Amino acid sequence: MTSLYDNQTKGEAQFQEFPSDSSKGRLLCLKGVNEHDGSWNYYALAWPEALPVNAVLQESLTFVSYNQYDYGNLWHGLTAVVPFVSWSLRNQCEKPQKWVLYHWGELRFGMGHWLSEIITATYGQEPEFSRFVDEEKPVCFEKAVVMRHSERGMSRERKMEVFDLLRCKARNYCNISSFETSKPQIGMTLLLRTGARSFKNESTVINVFKRECEGVQGCELNVSYSNDLTFCEQVELMKKTDVLVSPHGAQLTNLFLMDKNSSVMEFFPKGWLKLAGVGQLVYQWGANWSGMRHEGSWHDPVGEICQFPDTDRRCMLVYKNAMIGYNETYFGERAKSVLGSLSLRKKQEIVECNQNMVC
Repeated sequence: MTSLYDNQTKGEAQFQEFPSDSSKGRLLCLKGVNEHDGSWNYYALAWPEALPVNAVLQESLTFVSYNQYDYGNLWHGLTAVVPFVSWSLRNQCEKPQKWVLYHWGELRFGMGHWLSEIITATYGQEPEFSRFVDEEKPVCFEKAVVMRHSERGMSRERKMEVFDLLRCKARNYCNISSFETSKPQIGMTLLLRTGARSFKNESTVINVFKRECEGVQGCELNVSYSNDLTFCEQVELMKKTDVLVSPHGAQLTNLFLMDKNSSVMEFFPKGWLKLAGVGQLVYQWGANWSGMRHEGSWHDPVGEICQFPDTDRRCMLVYKNAMIGYNETYFGERAKSVLGSLSLRKKQEIVECNQNMVC
């Protein structure tokens, strides 16, 4: 879709709105149902009083998302949704009646369960996806908002506002706001994976963090696997987490559900530092956008052997699904440092609370 109709509000992602002044009052119309070749899907603009022959008019607001990644991955799906939530915040919390999903111009008809739950929590209704059943009939939208750039262009302040809302909505949706009294003084969570990018020796890694947690007054360790938890169980777990320890992967998207100023520790297999590019920074960005502390990353120096030179991009196919080793000394010292800093912050918060008499 051409950028001719893009709007750029300060601090927001670029978006297109139909009808609008830039579209000269014309509506957006879409045609084509191809899921494998986006070149067979089309769009056009039409005057409200002169819609195409056989066109179907979709009433109310429709969100149209164009995503370079898939909607099943927690992180990639969330970055596509964030600018829509920001738009709603700027427009009297207006909610969509339907969604249209494109992946490189190809139609998609659903999202991953976790992402659908986030949308349901935020808008108070399950997302409904348009399925252009008849490829010969174009669909025109009474009102449409199109996002083609994910969260790019949004200021940190806008992102922070959106993540604050998402966190609050998710907790209310899962009815866990009352769990405050059961939260440990310091909650440390190992959110683990199975298969690709899991730890080779989980028991040793767990014991390292267990030992350091036991050395800090009030610290409680929880070991969980995200694929064993429902959406609301993940929200509840993050509510109780002050230090999140996890391999690089989509499960880290949950980090924004922690209380602000919480800490994240992230681990990578061999090869990512050289070959993964900015992809290895996404959870550092996520921590920054949601008010968390990313406490640095550890890249395993030992791992899978690639038949090509380490700088060859083909090696990334080997490293992407590799497992992660450990360095007991480094892990222990890093955990001790993060927990120590957190413990001092907690004590300072108590002192300030007492001084202000707001406990």
